[in-house]
Amino acid sequence: MTIAAFIGLGVMGEPMCRNLVNKKDTVGLSDVRAFDVRAEPLERIGAQGGVIATSATDAAKDADVVFVSLPGGKEVEDILIGSGGLLDAMKPGAVFVDLSTSPVTLSRELSEKVEARDIRYADAPVARTRQAAEQGTLAIMVGGADEVFQKIKPLLDCFASDVLHCGGVGCGQMVKILNNMILFQNVVALSEALTIARHAGMDGDVLFNALTQGSGDSFALRNHGMKALLKDDFPLQAFSTVYAQKDLSYALNLADDIDRRLTGAENVKTLFEKTIKAGFGDNYWPAVVNVIDKPKEQ
Repeated sequence: MTIAAFIGLGVMGEPMCRNLVNKKDTVGLSDVRAFDVRAEPLERIGAQGGVIATSATDAAKDADVVFVSLPGGKEVEDILIGSGGLLDAMKPGAVFVDLSTSPVTLSRELSEKVEARDIRYADAPVARTRQAAEQGTLAIMVGGADEVFQKIKPLLDCFASDVLHCGGVGCGQMVKILNNMILFQNVVALSEALTIARHAGMDGDVLFNALTQGSGDSFALRNHGMKALLKDDFPLQAFSTVYAQKDLSYALNLADDIDRRLTGAENVKTLFEKTIKAGFGDNYWPAVVNVIDKPKEQ
């Protein structure tokens, strides 16, 4: 039997871990050990049948697969190779799986460090919404060796409906980062269109419904546009503007690495900075419409 560890029970991590716990018998897991710095999600996972670990290293010790779902690359690096990190606790032959969104370069650097200790590495950032995480219908883009992908895919299938092997280490992160970059720009375009319509005398609902019938239709329109922009609904405890800015910075850093300039992404970066300055940093990131919907002089 195989032991899995799951570290980081945040907005996405908790439902992913719950689905893994609920399906553990079907994929040959004897235990799912969970850890988070907060007691509440740990207690909920424990009530579902997960094993509550006392620390991240306690969760990772003797585990065959270690999943981490953390805010970003810095946190992943700290927990893996920082003082008393997971690298010292994991056994040879284990697999470290980063479900977070992390920089491509960092993923490749961390992979080299863990491989030197006979530990395998995969980057497997998740896409879609909290609802998809609850329903087990996330999309996951995986970077890593083929044999590593084959080993972890049945476990990823416990909380994802679409799991795609994108290439070597870093390629999963690359797809996720570029996906988000495209999404951010789409939502900025929708925000601009909605702003024009509302101030030029057209109902925003009518505009967006009409767009679903034409070439302007998109996932961004049907989800971020209709569910957030139209309703002016930008809650806390969702994918915040601060987190979106972090993901976008990874794309811009990758562009710097290849000596290319991304003017569209740079525009979004400026808008995110203005959104955070306006007090919407912790709000769901389509709140960027609040700084787009301003007279020119502002």
